[in-house]
Amino acid sequence: MKILIDGYNLLHASGVFGAVRGPGGFEASRRALLDAVAGLLGDLRHHATVVFDAAEAPPGLPARYAHDGIDVRFARDHASADALIEELIEDHDAPGALTVVSADNRIITAARRRRAKAVSSHEWFTELRAARRSSSATEAKPAPPEDDREVARWLREFGY
Repeated sequence: MKILIDGYNLLHASGVFGAVRGPGGFEASRRALLDAVAGLLGDLRHHATVVFDAAEAPPGLPARYAHDGIDVRFARDHASADALIEELIEDHDAPGALTVVSADNRIITAARRRRAKAVSSHEWFTELRAARRSSSATEAKPAPPEDDREVARWLREFGY
């Protein structure tokens, strides 16, 4: 299974934003979103690609890098993130095993044309959080937090 995510679309649908406003705000929000997605996906994060438009990419950041196992891409050589996502969908060798996360009609149409699963960003994030909470509730003993600041950060990100 492969998960292809429209980054800014999910950022706005999820409501996960970093604490920094002004300069550096987009970077902090991207990092907060990637941290949340990595945490929610667990081991599946290694199958995820998140694509962002390049207009808000920090200077000097490569077009592609890994964030905690997630493949992160900026659409530097494309007109938009949508164009890069469409290209990735078209080039995927097993589109039936591909889940595309976006609320953008252009992306949904491209995914369905290749018979990939298309799911709205809000629905995907909501279901992923619910599944993670459900599995966490059934675990025998949760791992202890690394420190109180980490716990506070996650509680803020998930609205507690």
